[in-house]
Amino acid sequence: MTSWKLVRIFAGLLILLSLVLGVVGSPFYVSQYWLLFTAFIGLNLFQSGLTNWCLMENILRKLGVPSGC
Repeated sequence: MTSWKLVRIFAGLLILLSLVLGVVGSPFYVSQYWLLFTAFIGLNLFQSGLTNWCLMENILRKLGVPSGC
């Protein structure tokens, strides 16, 4: 699997997790502050789309994960 696919899978997983923990109607609700984490991930995805740079992807490449196109 390539680094760009892993980044998107990881971001999607974290978004879903933070929504489960931050939405009041969820059976796993902890605090609405988890929604700030969702916004942080979205902001990072937006920045990555504009600048074509992602720290997580750089870390994965250094760990030996092949980069994708």
